[in-house]
Amino acid sequence: MYDVAVIGAGPYGLSVAAHAAAAGMRTKVFGRAMESWRAHMPEGMFLKSEPWASNLSDPAGARTLARYGAEAGFPAEHGRPLPIGAFTDYGLWFARHAVPGLDERTVTRVAAGGDGFTVGTADGETVRARTVVVAVGVLPFVRIPGPLAKLPREYVTHSTGHRDLSGFSGRDVTVVGAGQAALETATLLAEGGARPLLVARAGRVNWNTVPVPEDRPLLRRLRTPLSGLGSGWRSWVYSELPWAVRRLSDARREHIARTALGPAGAWWLRERYEGRVPELLAHRIRGARLHEGRVRLALDAPGGPVTVDTAHVVAATGFIPDLDRLTLLDPRLRARLSTVGTGRAPELSPSFESSCPGLFFTGLLSAPAFGPSMRFVHGATYTAPAILTALHRHLRRTPRPHHVPAPPQPSPTADRERVR
Repeated sequence: MYDVAVIGAGPYGLSVAAHAAAAGMRTKVFGRAMESWRAHMPEGMFLKSEPWASNLSDPAGARTLARYGAEAGFPAEHGRPLPIGAFTDYGLWFARHAVPGLDERTVTRVAAGGDGFTVGTADGETVRARTVVVAVGVLPFVRIPGPLAKLPREYVTHSTGHRDLSGFSGRDVTVVGAGQAALETATLLAEGGARPLLVARAGRVNWNTVPVPEDRPLLRRLRTPLSGLGSGWRSWVYSELPWAVRRLSDARREHIARTALGPAGAWWLRERYEGRVPELLAHRIRGARLHEGRVRLALDAPGGPVTVDTAHVVAATGFIPDLDRLTLLDPRLRARLSTVGTGRAPELSPSFESSCPGLFFTGLLSAPAFGPSMRFVHGATYTAPAILTALHRHLRRTPRPHHVPAPPQPSPTADRERVR
């Protein structure tokens, strides 16, 4: 029996696994490293957050994006956009050096019982673990607006469904949304020869400002602190004090999760987007149907109904933290989990433990409990140490049933390997 099974190998899963393995815990990690970043983001995208706010977490704080950039020969500097591909390679480097061998099989079932949990894989094997950390990322929780969800996937896709946008060249594509994913997808479509149209409920497109310099006089730093989620005191609290957000009332936390750090485009994208992508703002989708091999959208607009015919719709409409979407959880286990307020996200302890002892949740599913930092890579640096403390506590309380050989630890010579 393993001490901990980590389900997912993105930034959160790798960070938790690095802490657990370094602490000597028998750790089993399921998933392909950085899978959603490798296969579900279009080529040509850039990281929206600053490189220093995009580190995965290891106990020594040594395996940073800046260190990887120095070894790989590219700058990871404040105020300089970083390609998604470089960040993905960083995550793979982190996994090689800080995490024991990954099991790339898909987990299809997690059930509680006896002295721990049973974890089942797609090929029919099961393993036992005393604790489980769910770090599945955002893909199970994609949101497609109701009218669009009824249409076939060859006509409507979520923005996470595309690695290569070149197939849309010469076609008209309607992108729904007003956040970074929508704005950057529309821009990449335009630059790739497609004819994009942006449709959004928002009355305007918001753009983030150029980040303030790191090196500033003390008074300016006090007036406008810089944090992993941007500048300003509110962003600083969300970024650096997730524990404080968790102590708020359910209603307040739900409001923060719904409204904080709303849709906006990165400052470096604005020049590429404006003047190139036509927009229909303050337009809501009332209906959608197929018409002569195309999608016909019925939109409500301030000036009256509008109809748009398009070859394809890309819904860059975000994600819903909903336990009911997490079908890998045994239904009996899912039914016993307490949730936050009126939503379907799990209620979590200060150490990310659910109402089922030994079961932890990270990332998007923890955002309604801990605030918006959990929607970003930056939240992993808070999450991983907090979970490690709880794992120690839980494992001390429960006896280890029988011996399982400890997984191999990263080689002490790994740091001297050349970056592939």
